[in-house]
Amino acid sequence: MLKTQLNKLITLCKDKNAWLALIAGCALTFAYAPFGLWPITFICFAIAAYVTDQPTPKQAAKYGFLFGFGWFALGISWVHVSIAQFGGLPIALSLLAMALLCAYLALYPALAFAFANRYSKSHWQRLALLISGFAITEYLRGTLLTGFPWLSFGYTLTDSPFNGLAPWIGEFGLTLLCVALGYIGYWLLRYKHYKSVFATLTPIVILCFFSSHNTDTRYSGQQLKTLLVQGNIAQSLRWAPEQFWPTMSKYQDMTRPNWANVDLVVWPEAAIPEIEDYAFDYLINLDKAAAFNNTALITGIPDYQFDTRNVYNTLIVLGKKQQDDKEGQYRYLHRNRYQKHQLLPIGEFVPFEDLLRPLAPLFDLPMSSFSRGDAVQNNLLANGIHVLPAICYEIAFSELVRGNYTNKSDILFTVSNDAWFGDSHGPHQHMQIARMRALELQRPMVRVTNNGISGVYDPLSQQQITIPQFTSDVLSTELKLISGHSFFSKHGHTPVWLFVGLLLLLVLLTHARRYVSAKMEKAFF
Repeated sequence: MLKTQLNKLITLCKDKNAWLALIAGCALTFAYAPFGLWPITFICFAIAAYVTDQPTPKQAAKYGFLFGFGWFALGISWVHVSIAQFGGLPIALSLLAMALLCAYLALYPALAFAFANRYSKSHWQRLALLISGFAITEYLRGTLLTGFPWLSFGYTLTDSPFNGLAPWIGEFGLTLLCVALGYIGYWLLRYKHYKSVFATLTPIVILCFFSSHNTDTRYSGQQLKTLLVQGNIAQSLRWAPEQFWPTMSKYQDMTRPNWANVDLVVWPEAAIPEIEDYAFDYLINLDKAAAFNNTALITGIPDYQFDTRNVYNTLIVLGKKQQDDKEGQYRYLHRNRYQKHQLLPIGEFVPFEDLLRPLAPLFDLPMSSFSRGDAVQNNLLANGIHVLPAICYEIAFSELVRGNYTNKSDILFTVSNDAWFGDSHGPHQHMQIARMRALELQRPMVRVTNNGISGVYDPLSQQQITIPQFTSDVLSTELKLISGHSFFSKHGHTPVWLFVGLLLLLVLLTHARRYVSAKMEKAFF
């Protein structure tokens, strides 16, 4: 048995297509931030289409799996930084944990390639089924086991000429566009089907032209003066009780000289590490200071509710609620708050915790027992500004963010603590994801984190201003507010799913027609 498995491994190592699939998947990393070489996406997918163009679905799945494994192994290698530094696992076990995670994620592209191989009878059908297959598997990847929608292809186009489609079809639609263009490149280079390629590209060109000349969003003429405060607290000190007051004092001291002439002050996720009920006096004084300086402050804080024993990762508003208020608004459990809904597995909740928590520090991290807030919550109201909030990992869930968008939403606001991931490409990818949400909803984005990347992004001018990573610093800036609403904010992913349904229907009808023709031919002859 062992000899058989060893022979299979040796055969795989000699397989050029296997190496090509793995390398193409790894190369995808350079299409995302901070590298930004977005054309690589099309090249890598064209290679994946080539190596999965096999006689059987099983072979297509094998090469699709290797492509997916490379895609995630290098793309989310930053996860290993947190496991290795804070998880308390031996290096062999931490690498095994990463390998298992990447293998699980690689199952989704493997299924998409196998699906297209199994049911396509022509090139156009394979294209249609690859688009449909990736639509289904990417949806499942972002949903099953609480979902992990990181590194979708569409994010590579955040800074490309195709980003003008984001307000129309969202990142999900851009992902399917990457699949289409990658396969068209393979189709063109290998089979030289120029007429078919032209026919496929024509609607894409029309869509790009239409999106660039039809928009409902524009600057409203209003500006928002915003102060971002980045404390740069070491992760090892974040939840040490003796460091709670020094941390709270640091954020207060960094803010105090900059209150004047600011409409909104923002602090990161859990900038106040003390639970809300215990920090009541501190919060009351901060509320009064913000109101006295004619502004509002939004901060992250954990809220442990003693009566229900629920603990929430929370954003609260201090200071002025409306522009004409003269006093602060804060009281414990006031409704002007947001409770995180999409929790991070292991980091914020532990599945099967009675079994897993005793095994290793990885499963018993501080603040890893949060409760879920509601999926749909009211926008925060701060100094008359309607703020659409998302905490950390939530910003990767497009429909969750859009579900809290309202006609009154002025800005998109997201907080995080990316100190877990050190000087890796993880925080850069996180910022890229946040910018994509701003492009989809056509709202200015404010992002503040503990140690970077903190900054603001204007989706109309596509200008970004940030605070350097790993520094204690503040950023005072003016945001131009935007009026009107994007097509995506109104309709979400529905038009894209209708298109996917149409592709599946066309393939099904073609199969049905062929089946009926074969039956008739058999009956007559």
